[in-house]
Amino acid sequence: MLLIGGLVFLLVCVFGSFAASGGSLVPLVESMPFELITILGAGIGTFVMANSMSDLKHVPGAFKTAVKGPSFGRQDYIDLLGLLFFFTRLIQTQGVVALESHIETPMESTAFSAYPKIRDNARARNMICDYLRMMSMNMDDAFQFDEVMSRELSKNLKEDTHIAHGFQTLADALPALGIVAAVLGVIKTMGSISKPPEVLGEMIAGALVGTFLGVLLAYGMVGPLALRIRSVVEEDARYYDLIRVVLVSYLQGNVPQVSVEIGRKDIPVPLMPSFEEVDTAISELSIG
Repeated sequence: MLLIGGLVFLLVCVFGSFAASGGSLVPLVESMPFELITILGAGIGTFVMANSMSDLKHVPGAFKTAVKGPSFGRQDYIDLLGLLFFFTRLIQTQGVVALESHIETPMESTAFSAYPKIRDNARARNMICDYLRMMSMNMDDAFQFDEVMSRELSKNLKEDTHIAHGFQTLADALPALGIVAAVLGVIKTMGSISKPPEVLGEMIAGALVGTFLGVLLAYGMVGPLALRIRSVVEEDARYYDLIRVVLVSYLQGNVPQVSVEIGRKDIPVPLMPSFEEVDTAISELSIG
């Protein structure tokens, strides 16, 4: 809602101050549809040329991400720490063989069933299962484990932020596309140079609307949208990175409780639960 509220506030301030200072909205209203067709049409065309079909399919989801915000809250982090504690404690007490029933059929696992949001999150579920499976195959070198997992997380983040980069590139291009629309308006005006000054004045004002819209769309709308998408994606990426932090800490020789505490410290401050909250959550788990 902050995104929508900020956009409304921006438009009210820009157009409201212009009207309040005595500016006429008539040239804007008359010229805006045609200038928008030129600028947005060119912008959409360049955006399509610069991205693959796979990337374009993520555009609706990117808008949803920007409006909805981060996918994970404080309780989600507590649940993830609880599940990771369960698995590391299970390895410690019963050995890696005890993981098989959970990682091979996670949708039927009692551990995953206790945390339905994690179970239904394919990326989180598969990541946990894949790396626990690697641990069950005697991959106990913490450095190598960390390197492999970090590469996957980095790859995922790069792919997830690609659409944000696309919007930022579009934002960088919009001022120039606004100039294109303005130049077309000037060409139209010069073709009517014999008309009265008042007519030429209106035509020049209409041409300048193109420059105005290009700058407004770039720095007032598309640029902030790109930054918002990127910030949300990066915050959500911290959730998946928590899996790496806890599992690597355990492989480094820490007991499950310490591994979970190390993971808790890596959670973003606004979402980081207290030690007591996590301790209560893991103390209620039944390891069997």
